[in-house]
Amino acid sequence: MKTARLTLLLLASSLANVPAVGSHPDILLIAIDDLNDWVGSLGGHPQAKTPNIDRLAGRGMTFANAHVTAPLCNPSRASLMSGILPSSLGVYVNRQDWREAPALRGKPVLPLFLQRSGYRSLGAGKLFHAATVNPLQFFGLLPKEGFDDYYPATNRQLPDEIRPLGRPINKNPGFISGFFDWSPVSAEDTAMADGQVVSWAGRQLKASSDRPLFLGVGIYRPHIPWYVPQAYFDMHPLDRVELPLTVPDDLDDVPGSERYASNQRVHKWILESGNWRSGVQAYLASISFADAMVGRLLDALDASDRAGRTIVVLFSDHGYHLGEKSQWRKYTLWEDSTHVPLIVVAPGVTTPGSRSAEPVSTLDIYPTLADLAGLDQPGHLQGHSLVPLLNDPDGDWPHQAITTYRYGNHSVRTRHFRYIRYVNGDQELYDHRTDPHEWHNLASSPEHADLRKRLESLLPTVNIEPIAASWR
Repeated sequence: MKTARLTLLLLASSLANVPAVGSHPDILLIAIDDLNDWVGSLGGHPQAKTPNIDRLAGRGMTFANAHVTAPLCNPSRASLMSGILPSSLGVYVNRQDWREAPALRGKPVLPLFLQRSGYRSLGAGKLFHAATVNPLQFFGLLPKEGFDDYYPATNRQLPDEIRPLGRPINKNPGFISGFFDWSPVSAEDTAMADGQVVSWAGRQLKASSDRPLFLGVGIYRPHIPWYVPQAYFDMHPLDRVELPLTVPDDLDDVPGSERYASNQRVHKWILESGNWRSGVQAYLASISFADAMVGRLLDALDASDRAGRTIVVLFSDHGYHLGEKSQWRKYTLWEDSTHVPLIVVAPGVTTPGSRSAEPVSTLDIYPTLADLAGLDQPGHLQGHSLVPLLNDPDGDWPHQAITTYRYGNHSVRTRHFRYIRYVNGDQELYDHRTDPHEWHNLASSPEHADLRKRLESLLPTVNIEPIAASWR
C-alpha cells in the first residue's frame, strides 16, 4: 500500500510540472536549407517568387538584417539549436559530430529543453545536419534525446529522394560527387522528399494533444541537387532569368582570396560551360518549390485549431552565392553566405507586416522561443531574446551578429557595417550604406582605423580548438 501511495505521489508531482494545453503557446519552427535572401520580403532577387513566405511575413515580423553563426550546415544548426557560438562549441565544419562537443555536456538543445518543459516535441526533415550526397548522411546528426517522434524515423532525418537518371544532368566534372546538379523531375509535390515531410507535419498540426506542441520541420530545398518538378522551372523561363550583380575586379582588394579557391573553380566551370543562367533558374525553381512547401504547412496550421496560439519561426541555416564574388554555394564570411530570412510570428505580440533592420542572429532563436513560451532561459545561452524588437522594431538593440567560418575566422555585422578578420590577420571592412554588395574593402583605409578597431573588439575572444572530425 505504501509503495502504491508513493507511486501516486510521484506521478502527481510529475504531472504538476507538465503544462496543459493553453498554458503555453504551440511552436512551429520551419528550417529551410541553403536559402539566401532571395525571398520577396527581403528583395534579394527581383524574380524570386515566394508568395507563401511573404504571406508568413505579413503575419509577423521580418528581421531584414538577420545572419547565421556559421556559413555551413552543421555548425550553423548545432549553434542555433544549442544556443552556443561555434567558437565556444569547437564545431566548425560538417564532418564534426556536434553531439560529442564537451561544451555541450549537461546543456539541453532546444527540442530537449522544450520537451523537459512539458512540450510534446516532434521533428521532421533536416533540423540538424544531414545530407543526400552520401546515403549514410540521410540519417544525419540527430540528438539522442529531445523528440517524442520524428519523421521519417527516430534515427533518420531525410526520406529517399526522387532523382533523374544519368546524373549529373548538367555534366559537371564531379563537384560534390556530382551532386552540384539540377534538373526537372516528373513527380507530384507530395511524392518529393520535402512533400513527404510536410505532409506528415501537417497531420501533426491537425492532431489533438494534451500538451503544448513543438514541431520542427526541415525543408531541404533549395539545397543541392536542384531536382524539383517541372512546374517550378516553368515559373522561371530560362531566357528571362536575371543574373546576380557582379563586378569583374571584385576580389582584387580582398587579401587571401585564394582561401575561397574551391568555389572559384566551380564558377570557372559555370562560365566555361555556359551554365550560369540555367543554374540561377534551377535555384529560383527550388526556392519556389520550398515556398510551396511552406504554403502547405501554413494551410495545415490554418485548418487546425492551433493557429491563434502558435508561434511560427522561419529561418535558413545560411545563405548562398550564385556567382557573386566568383563564388558558388556558401562557405564564406560575406553577405551572400551569412544573410538569411528570419520571420517571427507570435500571436498577440508581433505586429502583422512589421520589420526590423537591427542586426540579429539565428543564435537568438532559442532564447526568443523560451521567452515567448514563458519559460526561464537556460543559463548557457549566448544569444539574446528578440522580444524587445518584436515589441518595438526601432528600440534599443546593443547587439550584433557574429559569423564564424572554420577556426579563428570571424565576421561581425552591425546595422551598417561588416568587418571580417581571419586567423592570419587578413581584414575586410564594408559599409553597407554605400556598398550593399561588398565590392569595396575599406580595411586598409586610414580614415577607418578607429571603426576597424571598434568592430574588431566585438569579435569572439574565446576560440575553442576544433573537436575531432568523426562523421562521414
